[in-house]
Amino acid sequence: MSPSSPSRMHRGLLASTALLLAPLGCVTSSQAGAARDEAALRTDEPPRVKPKWGLVIHGGAGVISRENLTLEREAAMRAALTQALLAGHAVLAKGGRSMDAVTAAIRVMEDSPYFNAGKGAVFNHDGVNELDAAVMDGKTRMAGSVAGVHHIQNPIDLARLVMEKSPHVMMVGDGAEAFAQSQGMPLVDAKYFFTEERWQGLQRALEQERAKGAPPAEQGQPSTQGLTPAQPGPPTTPAQPSTQGLPPASAPQPGQPATPAQPGPPATPVQQSGPAQPPTQGATPAQPVTPAQPQPGSSLTPGVDPITGDHKFGTVGAVALDMDGNLAAGTSTGGMTNKRFGRVGDAPIIGAGTYADERCAVSATGHGEFFIRYTVARDICARVEYQDLPLPEAANYVVNDVLVKAGGEGGVIAMDRQGHVAMPFNSSGMYRGYIGEDGTPTVAIFQQP
Repeated sequence: MSPSSPSRMHRGLLASTALLLAPLGCVTSSQAGAARDEAALRTDEPPRVKPKWGLVIHGGAGVISRENLTLEREAAMRAALTQALLAGHAVLAKGGRSMDAVTAAIRVMEDSPYFNAGKGAVFNHDGVNELDAAVMDGKTRMAGSVAGVHHIQNPIDLARLVMEKSPHVMMVGDGAEAFAQSQGMPLVDAKYFFTEERWQGLQRALEQERAKGAPPAEQGQPSTQGLTPAQPGPPTTPAQPSTQGLPPASAPQPGQPATPAQPGPPATPVQQSGPAQPPTQGATPAQPVTPAQPQPGSSLTPGVDPITGDHKFGTVGAVALDMDGNLAAGTSTGGMTNKRFGRVGDAPIIGAGTYADERCAVSATGHGEFFIRYTVARDICARVEYQDLPLPEAANYVVNDVLVKAGGEGGVIAMDRQGHVAMPFNSSGMYRGYIGEDGTPTVAIFQQP
């Protein structure tokens, strides 16, 4: 059956039974439910009932294999996705706005260490977390985004503040954090974002970089004259990163200037034992890590997931349709492990990784450079608007034809104003979920049930 049928997605979505995740210690009993949900989120069956409102989320796409994802971790991630769906549904069920549902769902994922956003953000080359986020209101086409922030617990909320409390669309780095303080949003100490798994992911990436003979870190680094660089590296106490030059953990007073981490090359690491010790420049690791292999046919070499060893594009996002027929989209990310030079991906770029209008809303996850070049989110909605294509057909064409031909990997979640849903991806997996009027959350991870 052709993927052009706009209704195929929803029979699978609404035919699922309630997701009842067992406690993490009872993983086996939840496997049957997980299998049903995986089957329910397939795209080859039409809906039995067209939903009037609902929410779709994603938690990143990439090479995600059953072999490398333990049952315990899979159950935990399904539980986190379910919690995000229920948070958004609680807003919509009370007649709330789609924008409120989107931000509520994304905050849950930003607060989870399992996703590359907020608390679970990856580290850049200098051992610092750099966070990006964006939101867009389909009814008004108002949008807000932030990029390269270091001390914002929930970047999605700051992106919304940019949209609602400023005349601008995008703010970056120190300026974005100063704006946050001017609006009464507290900054958090950088140590809030530290997780051992993400730190070890950076160490693996650095080892791979050295094994490939990459140039020393200081080559090509921007000038740091007059700056006080942030102190990257391992914690001076176990599982705590250095906070030299960073703001105190206590919330600053509104209006105070922000004191974000300064850019620059890594400082001399503190000498200590333990696996979190950053490798000395030029040293040969005792046990080199074999880089994860990209999906067959892909020329991409993204970062390696520090938990599974798979490569994964870590981003979280949500799109929602409310009872009034209004759409909204939001996306949040920590970027790519070991990124350099202030690299910004597609998540905060309106039209690339995030977009919403009165007909269509999209949040993307993937290798951001491709999503920016091909304005993926806007392209999908433009095909709905100008070619009058059904949403599933438009999304499937862009993800599985345009992107594939370009060499881009990833996926999207999308909704239209009729409540149709699309979740295409061209990688082996994408963390994703859907919830409609009936309040039944359905989540899936893999390409095949």
